[in-house]
Amino acid sequence: MSHDLSGKVALVTGASRGLGAAIAVKLAACRARVAVNTFASPPKAQQVVQQIRAAGGTAEVFAADVRSEEEVATLVKEVETKLGPIDVLVVNATGPQPFVKLEDLTWRQCLDQLEFFVKSPLLLAKAVVGGMKRRRSGRIINIGSEVFERGVPEFSNYVSAKGAQLGLTWSWAMELAPWQITVNLVAPGWIPTERHVNDPQEQKDAYAKAVPMGHMGNPEDVAEAVAFLASDGAKFITGQKLAVNGGNTLG
Repeated sequence: MSHDLSGKVALVTGASRGLGAAIAVKLAACRARVAVNTFASPPKAQQVVQQIRAAGGTAEVFAADVRSEEEVATLVKEVETKLGPIDVLVVNATGPQPFVKLEDLTWRQCLDQLEFFVKSPLLLAKAVVGGMKRRRSGRIINIGSEVFERGVPEFSNYVSAKGAQLGLTWSWAMELAPWQITVNLVAPGWIPTERHVNDPQEQKDAYAKAVPMGHMGNPEDVAEAVAFLASDGAKFITGQKLAVNGGNTLG
């Protein structure tokens, strides 16, 4: 499905691979000018940009650690200089996601996840919201996860941070609604990407079997949801969690 994002500038964090790359490609296909953010993989990010340009789209690579206040400020300034004011912010960047038993869990391991799913969204939103308010328009889209509803064992460091990210989404949606700025969260299920290449196939098969639709999704499914929420078609939708998981969580 195509959504017209002509004239819009979208910043997608963690966009060198996986969900972020698919989202960047989709938004560019909808004619947005896309800032492809990466931290540790500039060559892969450049490949995403080349793919976008080969299809006739507009994109640039911007390297930054989105957990750093200084680097986020520089990132936003550079994007606005090269592409224009940011209309769509997609908060997708993440790091290692270790499974840790409660007996072994440390506060540092919790903070590691909170830095990606609370600190980073905070820094990014603060950096772009002033311009969005002046234009009385904007989209902030967090990439969450179904794990908050599913309560995955030995994963409380990640699950709790994703819950906090959803809380940010709800509060910011209420706060920014008077400026016609929408804030939503897309919550994928287990979507196989490069991150999961070494995961046991029997685990993937067991997960897929339990999904009501009987199969796992793909990164493009998530990208479609993001493109919709970024479009004018979603201008009256805010504070929502859109699950992209074949019915694996309901309500």
